[in-house]
Amino acid sequence: MRLSLLTSHHFHRFRKTLCFSMVNFSYLCALPALDSIEETNTHDPNHLQLQHTMQNDAASGNLRKALCALNSIRYPSVNDYNALLYHYLKSSSRHLIVLDELVQVYFGMKRLGPYPNASTFNILLDGMTSTGNLRAAFFFAEEMWRSGFLPSFTSLLKILKKWLGLGSLVDSMSVFEFMLRLEYFPTEPTLNLLISMLSKAGMAREAHFVFRVLLGKGCLKCAHSYNPILWALCKCGQSYTALALLYSLKKMGAVHNAASYTALVYGFSREGLWEEAFCMLDEMEIDGCKPNVITYTVIVKFLCDEGRIGDALDILGKMGKEGCDPDIVTYNVILRELFHQDRYVEIGELLQVIDQKEISPDSFTYAALTGGLLKRGQVRVANKLLLYVISAGCTVDVAVYNIYFHCLCRENQSGEALSLLQSMVEKGLVPTNVSYNTILNGFCRENHIDEALQLFDHFEWANNSPDVVSFNTILSAACKQGNSSMIRRVLYRMEYEGVKLNAVSSTCLIQYFCTIGKISECLELLESMIRNGLNPTVVTFNILLDKLCKNGLLGTAHRIFREFRNTGYFPNTTSYNILIHASIREGNDSLVEQLLRDMYSRRLKPDAVTYGSFIKGLCKEGKISVAIQLRDQMLENGLTPTVTIYNTILAAMFQRGKFWDIVSLLKDMTMDGCEPNAVSIEILKQAMSKCWMKRFPEVSKQLEFVICGNCEKETQTGGITS
Repeated sequence: MRLSLLTSHHFHRFRKTLCFSMVNFSYLCALPALDSIEETNTHDPNHLQLQHTMQNDAASGNLRKALCALNSIRYPSVNDYNALLYHYLKSSSRHLIVLDELVQVYFGMKRLGPYPNASTFNILLDGMTSTGNLRAAFFFAEEMWRSGFLPSFTSLLKILKKWLGLGSLVDSMSVFEFMLRLEYFPTEPTLNLLISMLSKAGMAREAHFVFRVLLGKGCLKCAHSYNPILWALCKCGQSYTALALLYSLKKMGAVHNAASYTALVYGFSREGLWEEAFCMLDEMEIDGCKPNVITYTVIVKFLCDEGRIGDALDILGKMGKEGCDPDIVTYNVILRELFHQDRYVEIGELLQVIDQKEISPDSFTYAALTGGLLKRGQVRVANKLLLYVISAGCTVDVAVYNIYFHCLCRENQSGEALSLLQSMVEKGLVPTNVSYNTILNGFCRENHIDEALQLFDHFEWANNSPDVVSFNTILSAACKQGNSSMIRRVLYRMEYEGVKLNAVSSTCLIQYFCTIGKISECLELLESMIRNGLNPTVVTFNILLDKLCKNGLLGTAHRIFREFRNTGYFPNTTSYNILIHASIREGNDSLVEQLLRDMYSRRLKPDAVTYGSFIKGLCKEGKISVAIQLRDQMLENGLTPTVTIYNTILAAMFQRGKFWDIVSLLKDMTMDGCEPNAVSIEILKQAMSKCWMKRFPEVSKQLEFVICGNCEKETQTGGITS
């Protein structure tokens, strides 16, 4: 965008805003016509008195009375107008200035005389600036220049500073370009602030332009001035442009610092250009700029984002060799990725290092630790850790509290989470909607939907009302319970609060209507979603397909599947699994073959659920050997059979008296790392209870060993958990 257009844009916008009607001009300004002045030769003895009255009226903030007094002066000069404008703009009620009327006075002077002079413009310029009417002030500065007078450097700098203080960068650039046109150059602190603010706002081109202009004038070669531009360019994916600027500045004699090079390291790492990033790191050291903890942390962060935790740990080791101690931020980044990759040995070692170096964990550390524990399903351990952290008075933020709320609610302790919320508020922390919605979800999990809805009026919501996630939380619980009364209450409240249904809300309702057998309402709601621009998600379609199939409506499900499968976001493997399972259950072999062909044509691969459906169908037909072959095929394709699949085969073997095969399958389960569950044990117990098992004492002994071993494991696990 050409910066000259900014000034033109604001000029025309201001002229449009302040355009005046000449119909009322005679009343407001009451300027004498030239012909009446020529006809009058009588000297007015009250001239001084009228001037005094006009000035008093203007000083009191009454522009209309002041204009009437001015009109009574037979030959008002430009000085009389200037006096009126000066006293009006200095009045105690200047904050109530009627800008339209003031501008009409100015345009009246231009059209009918006396023509504004330099003092007129300075009075208007200073007055508008002091009253905060910055666009008007800039307009008068441009008018002053167009009229042949030069606005002062001080006045324009004041406007620029005020715009910067308000954070209006487009207006700031307009003033800056105007100053350049007048060959005025803002002070260095002001320019540094402008460049910094443009850079932070992502306006890298504008920041680069400002710097280039000033560089051409021989100004601002210090790193403090251009580093924000380097960072802005690198943050918006223009790392090579930043590199070119870095080299050109170096040729001009600029001395870069660590922050200059770190910006380039950040940019190249962010874009995955690792060769360039490490070259920049080497160049940094050659130029005598030692990489600091920020430089290394940047590299560690982006390596972890790509899952390259080994390389990140190597950088951590290099930091130690270079004498650059990692801080808690560096460790937090690595801890987070280690948890993502389930590398718990390294986590333990890293925590020991943090402890040995006596580095205090922060909120991000606790969030990483508890998040990792939750990922492993160790809710109670995470709960105890957070209880210790908060009880010990460690500094935590709202995000850590939100994780604690989640832990408590997962343990059916929503009431305690609510009490903790009140304690958090007393400590001065402000809950977010995430805090409230987490607790609402906890109450719904415990089937306390009425209490959850009552909490709507007790929470101090961020935007004074619940958001759509809040309503969906309760609506989802009500739909799962089939609570039609609560569903109506939630929908009414949503309408009252002005919150519209989204795809999640509609999906919940579709699930509810399917559950109670109102299939026509489901289909109508689906059509309504599409008609109103609410794109159904693949979850929406899969829920609908699942419910239709479970209601014996495979044909309807397949029709909807065919209709929407080319929409771009539907179907996925789950969609095919739902239809394949239903087709196998109904013995529709031709549809199964058709679905498989279509599935492969979309480059979707069967998963464990797909294989499970086929294995179940084969076992139902007594084709156990084929089912075993299909299980072997799963293993060859890198898929691990689930315990459900093994239980299906076990049950089929038991029904057909294949006891030695059961023993063999149990061994396979052990080798595959799949432990028998309660269903497996129940199948084995049924086999043991049959009197004819006495004919197979060896088999009976091995099955009893498996049952006893599993019971012992359950007892040990229970002991640990408790």
